[in-house]
Amino acid sequence: MFGHWYGSGITDGHSFGLGMLLFAALLIWSVAWKGLALWHAARDGRKVWFVVLLLVNTVGLLDIIYIYFVGKHKLGRQHNHKK
Repeated sequence: MFGHWYGSGITDGHSFGLGMLLFAALLIWSVAWKGLALWHAARDGRKVWFVVLLLVNTVGLLDIIYIYFVGKHKLGRQHNHKK
């Protein structure tokens, strides 16, 4: 009865390896976007956005929305800050 479940799913070496690879890719994706979004929020002085971005994990989606739509940042362009 339990032999069928034991040999399938995440206990199978191939499925486990693929799952770990996907998890690692998702983790790198999420951390990269979160770091970039937190950096922009801190530079822009947006404390509320910084805390929200720090506490809420949306696998990079909220971070991308902040960078391109709220913070209005563009890749490859320098953002001029008023001092």
